[in-house]
Amino acid sequence: MTVASPGLGFRMHAERTPNPESIKWMLSAELAPAGVTAHFREAVDEQVSPLAAALFAVPGVVGVLIGSNFVTVTKQSEPEWTDLAQPVVDAIKAFAASGEDALGPAFEATAAGAGGEVEERIKAVIENEIRPAVAMDGGDVVFIGFEEGTVSVMLQGSCVGCPSATATLRFGIEGRLKEVVPEVERVVQV
Repeated sequence: MTVASPGLGFRMHAERTPNPESIKWMLSAELAPAGVTAHFREAVDEQVSPLAAALFAVPGVVGVLIGSNFVTVTKQSEPEWTDLAQPVVDAIKAFAASGEDALGPAFEATAAGAGGEVEERIKAVIENEIRPAVAMDGGDVVFIGFEEGTVSVMLQGSCVGCPSATATLRFGIEGRLKEVVPEVERVVQV
């Protein structure tokens, strides 16, 4: 999945997220296969992700979430976005011009644990309803497991450190899962 070069119709724009420390950059090119996200909380080697490596080279970047056609960049509380936005844009454009894949040969996707019928219903709701909604705000939710009524999930991208994350977890994710899967008693973040 090669990214289109900036000179050949490449477009991108920024979208604010509920987390003031994160901005979601929408791209006109595919970065990752549908349903695959890659979340990095620290710098990685180019063999894992050339795009994440380039973004972590920008001083102040502390998180990168790569989705199918977006990248969410999370920064430290300092510097301000007004100072950081242009270096981030430059890094994304340089990556796009390189023609490299966003996820390198050393990238390993996190696999959700196998489970029974209840787990499959939970995964279906997360995959078909919750992940697309959260992705609109530059985040992601990954199913980790289900045990004794408790669903464990990992919040990624703009969800990490977001002031609205607790509300999203309780009223969005937990509320919807309880509606559809009565076996669910609560949802926790790991």
